[in-house]
Amino acid sequence: MLISLTVNNYTLVERLEVDFQAGMTAITGETGAGKSLVLDALGMALGDRADSDRIRLPANKAEIAAVFDISRNPEATAWLQGNDFDPEPEVLLRRLFTREGRSKGFINGQPATMQQLQQLGEELIDIHSQHEHQSLLKRDTHRRLLDAFGGHEDLASAVAQHYRNWQRQAAKLEALESRADDISARRDLLRFQVEELDSLALTPDEVPKLEKEQHLLANAEHILRDSHQLLALCCESESADLASLLNRALHLLQGMPEKPGRLAEAEVLLDSALIQVQEAGSEIRHHIDSFELEPERLQEVEQRLSAVYQLSRKHRVKPVELCDLHRQLAQELEELSGGEESLEALRRQVKASAATLEDHCSRLSRARQQAADRFAAAVNGQLAALAMAGSSLTTCLTATETPTVTGGETVEFLISTNPGQPHKPLARIASGGELSRISLAIQVVAAEHSQIPTLVFDEVDVGIGGAVAEVVGLMLRKLGHNGQVICVTHLPQVASCAHHQMTVSKTSDGNQAESTIRPLASVERVEEIARMLGGTRITAQTRAHAEEMLALTGA
Repeated sequence: MLISLTVNNYTLVERLEVDFQAGMTAITGETGAGKSLVLDALGMALGDRADSDRIRLPANKAEIAAVFDISRNPEATAWLQGNDFDPEPEVLLRRLFTREGRSKGFINGQPATMQQLQQLGEELIDIHSQHEHQSLLKRDTHRRLLDAFGGHEDLASAVAQHYRNWQRQAAKLEALESRADDISARRDLLRFQVEELDSLALTPDEVPKLEKEQHLLANAEHILRDSHQLLALCCESESADLASLLNRALHLLQGMPEKPGRLAEAEVLLDSALIQVQEAGSEIRHHIDSFELEPERLQEVEQRLSAVYQLSRKHRVKPVELCDLHRQLAQELEELSGGEESLEALRRQVKASAATLEDHCSRLSRARQQAADRFAAAVNGQLAALAMAGSSLTTCLTATETPTVTGGETVEFLISTNPGQPHKPLARIASGGELSRISLAIQVVAAEHSQIPTLVFDEVDVGIGGAVAEVVGLMLRKLGHNGQVICVTHLPQVASCAHHQMTVSKTSDGNQAESTIRPLASVERVEEIARMLGGTRITAQTRAHAEEMLALTGA
């Protein structure tokens, strides 16, 4: 339930803190005092669209915080856990918005989106207002209320899920069937391309190896000629070569008596150089002896590379990418080759999904039909209590040609306001007073079956008075026995039925107005009820009447 509401710099409020209790709480006050302020602020805390014009001057931002006790609300606790918020016994919803249009939301101190505030709010509080008269004229609202009354919302959600699944599969099947010719042509092209690449049988590292080998083979004669020249320079020249020159240098050094240290070191280096030149000559000689010109192999390599280059140009990829392309095309061909099987399998899936949907729609239809009579009887009972005994509501279920996301039928409430008259849609009711009472009867029945712990009624008693108003008050008080009801009202008969009462007042210093709200003690309640009964002039008689009204309800 709602524990407290804190409002800063919002509309007519600079700073406001309100504590709430279980049972029925009536919020009263003079016209224009700001009785709906609490509900507006709650809406902001629950993610409603922020209007920067509602920020109180001269402040630049407004802040609203609402604390709820969820110790007996497993749905709210589960939502917090499922959305990675701390599941404390009390949950704090906080909303900030500025004149620049920036808006921030928080749940238990953690940043939250407006959608998350709204989703959690649906588990915490249910607001019924006089503006719901408009929504009650819509058949979607009728279906929602009937499903909530019958307790088969999970079944309705399952129908919606199965419908979306069936639609998704059916759309996929239609797309595949419409593209059957294109798929067949694509499959033929892929088969040709894959066979062509299969014939090439290119291995992943083959291209760079072939290109290296081709370079060596194409330059074989040049390499052999240069190798002979290298060998001659090292050790087989008829005039002078490196080996003979090194020998002559060593001979000079070896013939020197008492060589200085640096020449001795030079002798060692030249001796080492001679050995390396001789080894290099040996390697060159072995290379020449084993080297063979292979024009046939060169032709094979060049033909192989030509085939590779031709296919790479054809597919517009680099030669080294042909292997990856081959794998991708083969995979796509494999997928399309099972096209007929996939198509048939999808047809079976669509048929099975349609059957599942039909089954769930049938179950939902039976559940709705059973709930429809009970709902109508409950509403008609409330209408009788609201002095509309001659009126009767019936729930009309009309089958649709094909299943929809909401089931196999439309749901509409029809009303007859006089005996013997045909039942008609609510939108065709001429009297606003009648619509107001019908709306209240429907809302009270819906609220009795609500799992939401806090119910808010915002002046739903507009157009009602006298004994009927007392009945409305008793209805709301009865709802408050099982949870928390907050009711904004202008009727003393309704306010006197509340377990608790708060009053809203507005003051002005000539420059700016300020609204405040405070709980009323027993004596103060008498004065407020008397004001509501008698207006600005409160007499002993109106006080006595107020005391009597409060005594009759036990408030």
